[in-house]
Amino acid sequence: MRDHEFEERNKRMVESMSADPELMSVTAEWLQRSFAYEYSYHFEWMGIPIIQYPQDIVSVQEIVWRTQPAVVVETGVARGGSMVLYASLLSLLGGRRKVIGIDVDIRPHNRAALEAHPMAGMITLVEGSSVDPRTISRVREEIRNLDPVMVVLDSNHTAEHVLQELNLYGPMVSPGCYMIVFDTLIEELPDRLSADRPWGRGNNPLTAIQAFLETASERFEVDHLVSDRLLVTAARNGYLRRL
Repeated sequence: MRDHEFEERNKRMVESMSADPELMSVTAEWLQRSFAYEYSYHFEWMGIPIIQYPQDIVSVQEIVWRTQPAVVVETGVARGGSMVLYASLLSLLGGRRKVIGIDVDIRPHNRAALEAHPMAGMITLVEGSSVDPRTISRVREEIRNLDPVMVVLDSNHTAEHVLQELNLYGPMVSPGCYMIVFDTLIEELPDRLSADRPWGRGNNPLTAIQAFLETASERFEVDHLVSDRLLVTAARNGYLRRL
């Protein structure tokens, strides 16, 4: 049984916390300083590097448990820890469930580690651009007859690419489920921290979300409560809920 009084008190506390300018300033400074040390690279999930902030990992767990998706689709595989995270969570829910990971370049040693992992049976890897029509067709076939569907976007972080992903994968998300867009954090960081990348302030996942919601606000909303209570997150304003 849920304790609604406890939940309401927490919600009020989060609202006050996120409205504290000094706390938000300290958080922003911490994020910038820790980013320079590749903070998110220092963690694993079940033995596989996950490259996420622990706070976001906890938040994803809460969302998966609450919405109980049959399938999680993620663009951007990297080392594969996120795939293992989703698979381990879905395995606890039981039933017919799977994780689909998409990447333009799944490196052999990363693929081998995932295929040898105890969660391998729940993971399907798709190599190719996340916005290639052939990839989209393959994903649609993989998720056919599976519901609910959750999507996580974490590949190329330019605004143009992420906006394409939002428009292509958004329709796959089930009502009540989430489309999580990582690395909106780029907008909060000095340009020097992404100087060697094709993205930066004004050209990143947050830019794409803002453009996407201009035409999709009747289908999706930003769940501000999620990132407001995390404070430390790579996806501020990136937790989109399908209405």
